[in-house]
Amino acid sequence: MTPAERLKGLETFVAVADAGSFTAAADRLNLTNSAVGKAIARLETRLHRQLFDRSTRRLEMTDAGAAFYKVCVRVLDELESAERMLSSHQIAPSGRLRVDMPATFGRMHGIPSLLAFAEKYPQVTPHVSFTDRFVDPVEDGMDVVVRIGGSDTWPAALDHKHLGNEELVFCAAPVYLARHGAPASLDALLEHDAVLYGRADGSASPWLIKGRGTPLARQHVEGRIVLGQAEAQVAAVEAGMGIAQLATWVVEQQMREGKLAIILPELATQGLPLHIVWQRSRQHSPKVQALIAHFEQTLHIGTDIRA
Repeated sequence: MTPAERLKGLETFVAVADAGSFTAAADRLNLTNSAVGKAIARLETRLHRQLFDRSTRRLEMTDAGAAFYKVCVRVLDELESAERMLSSHQIAPSGRLRVDMPATFGRMHGIPSLLAFAEKYPQVTPHVSFTDRFVDPVEDGMDVVVRIGGSDTWPAALDHKHLGNEELVFCAAPVYLARHGAPASLDALLEHDAVLYGRADGSASPWLIKGRGTPLARQHVEGRIVLGQAEAQVAAVEAGMGIAQLATWVVEQQMREGKLAIILPELATQGLPLHIVWQRSRQHSPKVQALIAHFEQTLHIGTDIRA
């Protein structure tokens, strides 16, 4: 089977999946219902897989269809980008660009960067998701992924850039310090109420303590409250619930507005790394290159706000 023959039916399949019915897809493609149905049937025969469940009142994709849909969208997007490039006789960023970012970092810092990118490159259409789970760019069909944390080693199919590390500081609200006083030492800090970050398994993340001439230590403390989201931690600290260890990119605005104050600045320490990750097979795509360069200039994580 030739490559051209393999592409037959893909556009029809994606149109049916997006529209949710053969009739709506036929209207979009200016085809008859019969032509759309036959195209899907031929594709299913060729693949030896059922792509749609026709037994329900609403047309739904099977598991095989959902997996195939991800691949088809990626292939058609790349073809569209290539055609646009050739038709305009220039290599300019264009087409759909799939991006995934951490939820909190994405809302606070990613969105402003992406909006500026979209303004600069109007022919690019970013499709952006915000998740804290592990995202495999190849399996999930992502062009560029931004991640906080992760290994320093990456699969051969991926490339990455390190944009720096978080800076972690201890902070509290003036109302809390007025009631309890500011701790003057690590031992005193450990006696205070703690606002901790909670993991999905029900445990709480320890504080990272930088000692003088000693390796970074993990200090497990009892929490006054444990929250599984950084913005919720900030809200609890602002309300006077206790002291938290937070990344400066999370609290820089509250610090500048005087809503939070740094405790024991000498205990500020390095946190998780920020990486941009992408598929090596797409690194020469103009839209991917443009976004990587843009993120390098606009995404920052290790803000020093102790001064």
